[in-house]
Amino acid sequence: MKTRNSILAMAFCAIAFVSCKDEKEAQSEKTVNNYVVYVDSLGNVAEADAKANWQAIDNAYQMRVSEAEAALENMKDKTAAQQKLDAAKAKYEELKSKMEMAAAEASPKQKLRNALFGEGKIGDDMNFAWVNKDNIHNVYQQFIHTVEDNKDKYSREDWDEIKLMYEALDNRKNTVEKEGLSTEDNMKIAGLKVKFAPMLKVNRIGAKGEEQAEAKK
Repeated sequence: MKTRNSILAMAFCAIAFVSCKDEKEAQSEKTVNNYVVYVDSLGNVAEADAKANWQAIDNAYQMRVSEAEAALENMKDKTAAQQKLDAAKAKYEELKSKMEMAAAEASPKQKLRNALFGEGKIGDDMNFAWVNKDNIHNVYQQFIHTVEDNKDKYSREDWDEIKLMYEALDNRKNTVEKEGLSTEDNMKIAGLKVKFAPMLKVNRIGAKGEEQAEAKK
């Protein structure tokens, strides 16, 4: 009787093990298929919307492709899944190349805004609604460090645009402060602003002076 029970227990474990493996493989296949569907869906996104939200799209893509590649390792027969993965990757790279070319063709003003805030974050509508209490310190950091790193390359028009964007960001900060901006982040931003204000003033005046001197030649 004991022998019979042992055999039954072993058989049950074997069935459970196979079932578990089958379920794991099915889930892996589903993950790969979801990745392929996501890439296919990007082809239906309007180009203007894709450009405006490219960073979010790419972040989502990187997460999904990583999940798909990890899922592939749990599959017995990887051939078909690998082909799907490779085809979707190629399709995405084609889309990415198209977006990069579109960005390269952007106006000088838009290129500057992309550098200051991130690809497509600020368009002609100057909508700062995406800046919130959780990311505003990072937004200020990127903006100010980008200007600092490139201050010797900017024209008078660039500095005028930088001033406009800086004032718009400050206006957004006034709203964010009422929405729960932490004291710590507020102090960090204040420190960045103290450093940035004189740099903006001096370089903007300098760029105008250089332009006037050049015009007199």
